[in-house]
Amino acid sequence: MRKVITRGIAAVGTMALLTALGTACSHDREGSTGKDGAAAKGFASNSLIGVALPAKTSENWVLAGDLFTNGLKKAGFKADVQYAGASTTVADQQAQISSMITKGAKVIVVGATDASQLSTQVAQAKQAGAAVIAYDRLITNTPDVDYYVAFDNFKVGKLQGQALIDGMKAKKPKGPWTIELFSGSPDDNNSKVFFDGAMSVLKPLIDKGDIVVGSGQKDIKQTAIQGWKAENAQQRMDSLLTSTYGGAKKLDGVLSPNDTLARAIITSLKGAGKPVPVVTGQDSEVESVKSIMAGEQYSTINKDTRKLVAETIGMVEALQKGDKPKINDTKSYNNGSKVVPAYLLTPVIVTKKNAAEAYANDPKLAPLTK
Repeated sequence: MRKVITRGIAAVGTMALLTALGTACSHDREGSTGKDGAAAKGFASNSLIGVALPAKTSENWVLAGDLFTNGLKKAGFKADVQYAGASTTVADQQAQISSMITKGAKVIVVGATDASQLSTQVAQAKQAGAAVIAYDRLITNTPDVDYYVAFDNFKVGKLQGQALIDGMKAKKPKGPWTIELFSGSPDDNNSKVFFDGAMSVLKPLIDKGDIVVGSGQKDIKQTAIQGWKAENAQQRMDSLLTSTYGGAKKLDGVLSPNDTLARAIITSLKGAGKPVPVVTGQDSEVESVKSIMAGEQYSTINKDTRKLVAETIGMVEALQKGDKPKINDTKSYNNGSKVVPAYLLTPVIVTKKNAAEAYANDPKLAPLTK
């Protein structure tokens, strides 16, 4: 039960929760999108599969699009892979999903631009007999999402929080340590999951006084970076340095939820002539791996997009055959309307110490760790 409440977007009433759990178990047993859904019956092996991804805000989204395009075609499907624009609305993605439904897509994979604003499109997909797979980001407040495939994002947050502690202890064995907290975009459901995971590790030390948040900004609403934009993170770090660290006060660490923001935070610190503290990250972006090897950014998280896309395509292939997709979690991800059956992959923390091992099989990143 703790996992459902911690990782879900909201607590629900007892009866609603039991209903949601019953729904999840039904999905687990049958691998079905409903009595007449595409997943229950299977569909033609050359069917159209839609993939709706957010804007190209990180290397991993770009890579995911290429992998889906090539992987689905290799598996015999027709692939319709679309990216939402860089606007602040979800109108692009809503229109793209509706178009995929109209074209007859049998499965629609969605990396949500705004997790809470796709319920209408997901309902339309269900009515049309298509299965919906939430990719990387959980789609919220709808009973019509069938499966979720992602890395264990609560664990990602825990790894980030522990890395922050370990890095600070390595530099300064005894506390207290002064930190600042950053979190992702409020329209991305993962942002809260990452933050909650990190705070499950950090809060006990904050409560004891071993860790001090210098600015006092501990609430996720204060720490959020709209759109996951680097410029927004840099502006916030600039402001914190001016308001809190103008004198001799030293910053020991920064919890950054991903690599793009980590590099922006480091840019701000260096621009102000401040020493770079322990800064966490996520996504194993090339420039951040270089930064880690150069001794600046302390850590990142290896979430191999190749594995995530492969598992998603495996789900599509199972649905095409009318089989039950592989899932390994039926209790952790409550989207506000149901507990969504999920397949969760294991994230890996990466520092300079283990980078060579972590990226040994990655042709793009392995050469950077030599």
